[in-house]
Amino acid sequence: MSDLLYVLSRLLRAVAMILGVVVLCFVLVRLAPGDPAQLMAGDAGIDDPAYIAQLRQSMGLDRPLPEQLLAYVTGIARLDLGYSYPNRASVWSLISERLPATLLLMGSALLLAATVGVLLGVVAARSRQRRRWLDGLIAQGALLLYAIPPFWLAMVLVLVFSVQLNWLPAFGMQEVGGQLHGWALWRDSLAHLLLPCLSLSFLYLAMYVHLARSAMLEVMAQDHVRTAYAKGLGYWRILLAHQLRNALLPVVTMVGLQFGQLASSTLLIEVVYAWPGIGRLLYDALSQRDYALLLGVFLVIGTVVVVMNVLVDLLCRLLDPRIQAGALY
Repeated sequence: MSDLLYVLSRLLRAVAMILGVVVLCFVLVRLAPGDPAQLMAGDAGIDDPAYIAQLRQSMGLDRPLPEQLLAYVTGIARLDLGYSYPNRASVWSLISERLPATLLLMGSALLLAATVGVLLGVVAARSRQRRRWLDGLIAQGALLLYAIPPFWLAMVLVLVFSVQLNWLPAFGMQEVGGQLHGWALWRDSLAHLLLPCLSLSFLYLAMYVHLARSAMLEVMAQDHVRTAYAKGLGYWRILLAHQLRNALLPVVTMVGLQFGQLASSTLLIEVVYAWPGIGRLLYDALSQRDYALLLGVFLVIGTVVVVMNVLVDLLCRLLDPRIQAGALY
């Protein structure tokens, strides 16, 4: 029953958080300078006040702000994110077309950073006593990666591996007009994914290395680990069940806290590599003052971040059953 109440409380908080994101983004976007109706009329070469007023009425911009907010929230409750007039398509159709590519990039970067970061952190902590040079090498290498800006690293990787060596493609998600199928398609997609994934994951990999190393050093000095050695338990059982499981808790917590930052970094990397995700879609929506598309992108990204934080909280409770409902807040 306590587990069920914990899950229900987290879901209710997630819904409240998403609602707060919707209201805050709606108000901020509406307060931004610029008139989408005038911009659309200017792109069409029309300077007729009556036509602009008709556009504002069709887009709902002539109504009071609270009424616009209520209509937007009601539409979200019906799973209607609105209509993008500059693109002449529904917001959800535009986002659903780009969202899988963004989730693929975010997921692969997070998986690579967390997996390699934890492994290197564990190796560094276990090498502190007998092979201090390896511990120092991993720690200093992670610090160097942390100091490199992701957008600068992305451009360097393009220059080295795409321009100079011609090993990997620099832009896009797949070869244009390649007509690939089967294994050839998978290999081409992986080649296009590699550089954006590395550019996005290196910064977070460095954080997870230091966090996992510090957590492992702290756990290795605790009494229950020494007791496990005294009982004669095996090396791998002590490492996995008594040390790594406890050391993963701060790493998993940090993953949840940094997932929002990862989402914003992903949008930047997508623009650098011309990755067909929602990063370019957001950039075009900003330039066109496309309110509906802007709010839709913000809502989807905010929902993904909130859902990820809920999953992280549940995983933390699984790693450490002593965590009770509300203990993380």
